[in-house]
Amino acid sequence: MGADHTEQPTLRPTTGSVDEPPAPVPLLVPRDGTPEPVDTADALAEAAARLAAASGPVAVDAERASGYRYGQRAYLVQLRRGGEKAGHTVLIDPLPFDDLAVVDAAIVDTEWVLHAASQDLPCLAELGLRPRKLFDTELAGRLAGFERVGLGAMTERVLGRTLEKGHSAADWSTRPLPVEWLTYAALDVELLVELRDALAAELERQGKQAWADEEFAALVASKPPAPRAEPWRRTSGIHRVRTARGLARVRALWEARDEIARRRDLAPGRVLPDSAIVAAAQADPADERALLSLPVYSGRATRRLAGTWLGALTSARALTQDELPTTATGGDGPPPAHRWADRDPAAATRLTRAKAVVSGLSTEHNVPAENLISPDTVRRLCWSPPDPGDLDGVEQALRTLGAREWQIGLVGPGLVEALAD
Repeated sequence: MGADHTEQPTLRPTTGSVDEPPAPVPLLVPRDGTPEPVDTADALAEAAARLAAASGPVAVDAERASGYRYGQRAYLVQLRRGGEKAGHTVLIDPLPFDDLAVVDAAIVDTEWVLHAASQDLPCLAELGLRPRKLFDTELAGRLAGFERVGLGAMTERVLGRTLEKGHSAADWSTRPLPVEWLTYAALDVELLVELRDALAAELERQGKQAWADEEFAALVASKPPAPRAEPWRRTSGIHRVRTARGLARVRALWEARDEIARRRDLAPGRVLPDSAIVAAAQADPADERALLSLPVYSGRATRRLAGTWLGALTSARALTQDELPTTATGGDGPPPAHRWADRDPAAATRLTRAKAVVSGLSTEHNVPAENLISPDTVRRLCWSPPDPGDLDGVEQALRTLGAREWQIGLVGPGLVEALAD
């Protein structure tokens, strides 16, 4: 790239000393006030027309009710388009609408600016909102070498403005939404385009804009992940359950909880926490008294469902040996890295060398190692090296595993050496 990638990111200009920059200025209210949420068809059509008539990139954000509701749907969508003086913000309540296709059509040819886009793209897609071009300010910050890449930290460091983040974990399914929550939501898109412009200039200065372009294009082309074959295996603490019969109890309780959570539109953890599933799977209580003696199950809401949990445990006991889940998940990837030394010492050596290569490049280019190349890609490559193991073979293997061209160009030569016997 011809640039000095070891430089630290350029900071916002300051008028004080280098050691003591001016204090950041709090941003407490949107420039044009807090808008009322759009919740009628006429208001939605008017909002779409205003967005279409504006110019420049459009800042986009969404608020979910993670930890409160089942699934990850959006309960508020925020958009802002236009310059600092002429811009305007639109807040949309998506609940009254089947989709927001009219808004998508209004900004179809516009670059979307999001922060941590991968978090919001799935719920936006459910509403018919799909960017054709985007700029992710969080990912840009990572590539530019910023240590803290949260939206508040980035706006403070780059623009000298602080944002109120007190409602980030709120239950956004609440209706009506409090005015202070709406203000917080509007502020989340207030500075996104300005932040985008500053980060684009910094990426250009560091010679990394082409890297970012590839990353953003990959986000646009990404598809929602396929449902997991055995989602119950992600129960927190499941590693403490050692037997196949115990895993059957985890599965039965998880499935019973999921059915209730889906029906009630509640986050599963609000129905029964993972710790309670694991505790019951380990203890295998045979009656209600034994179940209610376990932590969590004595609570009023959980006690009302005692019959459901006991029924799930009974069904697990009734399974034949052939119906029990396996204690080891096969998967299509390599085993956990801590087992490599015993199972394949040569692969363990390759992995150690490959990690050193990636770590060195991470330091040299001031980019987090996981953004230079996916750790899973490195593990797969080291466990099953390509044949031939020359540069062409390694580059093709990386491409097959989903690496971008800029990543391949950076890590490919070093990984060839790391894979050599």
